[in-house]
Amino acid sequence: MQNHSETIENYRNILSKLPPNVELVAVSKTHPAEIIRQVYDEGQRVFGENKVQELVEKQAVLPKDIRWHLIGHLQTNKVKYIADFVDTIQSVDSEKLLLEINKQAEKHQRKIKVLLQIKIAEEETKFGLEISEAKELFLDYLNGKFPNVEIIGLMGMATFTDNEQQLRKEFSVLKQVFDKLSLQRDLKTLSMGMSNDYPIAISCGANSVRIGSAIFRHRNYA
Repeated sequence: MQNHSETIENYRNILSKLPPNVELVAVSKTHPAEIIRQVYDEGQRVFGENKVQELVEKQAVLPKDIRWHLIGHLQTNKVKYIADFVDTIQSVDSEKLLLEINKQAEKHQRKIKVLLQIKIAEEETKFGLEISEAKELFLDYLNGKFPNVEIIGLMGMATFTDNEQQLRKEFSVLKQVFDKLSLQRDLKTLSMGMSNDYPIAISCGANSVRIGSAIFRHRNYA
C-alpha cells in the first residue's frame, strides 16, 4: 500500500493538470476508508465506487458531505441499497435499470441524478446503451416517464488501448451524441476519460473524468 504523502502528491498532481471546468471523480474502489479520508482532507468531495456493497460500507463510515458516484455496472436488485444517499449513478445502461432507479428514488422522496452510459468502445466486454436506445430513453424522460430521475449527462468508456486516434474517435462520438441531446434539454455532465486516457478525453470535450490508479496507486503501478 502506498504511503500517505504519495497519495496526496498524486492527487495534487492530477488536480494541477485538470482545467477548472473539469470535475474530478476520484475512483476509490478497493481502497480503504482511511485512504479516501486523506484525499477528502485535501478537499476532494466526489468519489466513485464500482460495487454497491463496498459503496454502502464506505458511506457508513465516511463524512456525509461526500458525493458518491456509482460508476460500475449496476444490477437492478442492488439499487435499493444506495437509493437513499447516492449522488449520481453514472452507469445507466438499460431502461429496466432506469425504471428501478426511478421507483427507489420515489420511495425516498428524492430525485437521483444519472448519466446514460453509451457503448462507444469496440471491445465486446463493455456495458452501455446503443446510441439509438439512449435517444429513445432520453425522449421518454423528456416526456415525463421517469419523474424521480434527473438525466444530467452521458458516460462512456473507451477501448483500453494506446491508439490515440481510436480513443479520439470513440470520445468524439460520445461528444456528438451529448451535443445533439443537449439541443433538446441542456445536459451538464460528459463523463469520459480515466487514468490512462483522461487528457485525450478532455481535449475531446469531457467535463468529468474518473481517475483512480493515478491517485491511489503510484504511477509506476498504474
